[in-house]
Amino acid sequence: MTSHIQRECRDQVQTLRFNRPEKKNAITADMYAALAKGLRGGDADPDVAVHLIAGSGGIFTAGNDLAEFLKMAEGGDFDSTVFDFMKALATSEKPIVAAVDGLAVGIGTTMLLHCDLVHASEDAKFLTPFLNLGILPEAASSLLAPARMGFAPAFALLCAGETFDARRALATGLVNSIVPADELETKARDAALVLAAKPVQALAAARKLMRGDPSAVLQRIDEEIELFKVHLRSPEAREAFTAFKEKREPDFARARSEAEAAQ
Repeated sequence: MTSHIQRECRDQVQTLRFNRPEKKNAITADMYAALAKGLRGGDADPDVAVHLIAGSGGIFTAGNDLAEFLKMAEGGDFDSTVFDFMKALATSEKPIVAAVDGLAVGIGTTMLLHCDLVHASEDAKFLTPFLNLGILPEAASSLLAPARMGFAPAFALLCAGETFDARRALATGLVNSIVPADELETKARDAALVLAAKPVQALAAARKLMRGDPSAVLQRIDEEIELFKVHLRSPEAREAFTAFKEKREPDFARARSEAEAAQ
């Protein structure tokens, strides 16, 4: 497991921690692979009852590493590790608790829709700037967010790209509670320990009933992936990532005009 994902198992709670604070815990392919391996390994381990996902350095995660997005936008191979992680989330057999402090960007927010309990610090901020980059929401968020939050707040989050603070996230059902940052991990771990103490089979059965058949979620992940690939190599996405690299505002109209002229 990469050093940028730390794994600890104690008292039947497996903690998977983002540990790349110098890059705001931005997620690389190796990190996605480690997360997927951790979830599936924990599901198969009788000593693990609950997964706990946390950040470090006052940040949950800044989302996908944009340098890797840029490589794919410029024609590099698509890395399947992120999609494998999404499917590991969607099919996890054991409860997932998240402790969100600071930034939760992109998949840092959409992954929470697969978690059973989400606790946030007062400093938590949730942002999904997919459309600003010319790409689309992922991790079945186009299905799960409207169902969980209602259409209007889900559209504000996923399409308008509005930033949700902890209070707005609580009001729309994205998180379960808000606690001071110095109490966050204790709160999340205590919640995980409560679940770990439940009768294992009864908890699994109740959770399965509530979550329902995952096939619709997996199908939506696949649909989003195909559209994501198309849009990632669009003129709009190339302009967005180039502008990011050049530290300027993107000019989507110019990018579209140049693409049309080249046809």
